[in-house]
Parts: sequence; structure tokens; C-alpha cells
Amino acid sequence: MRNTKGRVKAEELKTPKFASEEEEARWWAEHQTEIAQALQRAADKGALGRGTVVRKGTTPTTTIRLAPEDVSRAREQAQRKGLRYQTYLKMLLRDALLAEERKAG
Repeated sequence: MRNTKGRVKAEELKTPKFASEEEEARWWAEHQTEIAQALQRAADKGALGRGTVVRKGTTPTTTIRLAPEDVSRAREQAQRKGLRYQTYLKMLLRDALLAEERKAG
């Protein structure tokens, strides 16, 4: 639905659930103009952030506080490996947990 200025309302740009990759590809292709307009409006407002479309899944979100120097170290190491630092931290945590399990028996 378009408003009186011919723009698509923001709520229409919410990514729906798709039955298949084909359906998802078709939706993104059919909404390129509206998505570009929404991105431009957000850029004009200075409201663009870093990230991707997030889909809710079975993975819980966890928040932890880390020392700034640890975050900096993780960013540097992740960059050398071509990873995002949050992905790198998840990998490190998983490896440490598995190693602890093996050690415990």
C-alpha cells in the first residue's frame, strides 16, 4: 500500500516468512524499488546501522559485558581471519566449552 506521496509504508517492508528460497528470491526482486526507497529515507535520517536482516530462530540471544581491550583484541583477530568479531567470539566460546567438556570426561 502506498501513502499519499506514492511511497510504500515502512510496515510493508517487513520481511515475511517464506515457504521456499524461490519465494524469497521473488519477493526481494519484486520489492527492489521499495527497499531502495526505504534505505534512502533511513540514510537521509542518519538512521542506517551496521548489520543484516535478522531472522528469529531457535538460537537465544545472550548479552555479556566484555572489557574494551578484549573486544578490541577480538576485532583485530577476527579481521585477520576475515570474520565478524561477534562470529569469532562465538567460535572461541564454543571451542572453549567443547574443550572443557572433553577435559571433564
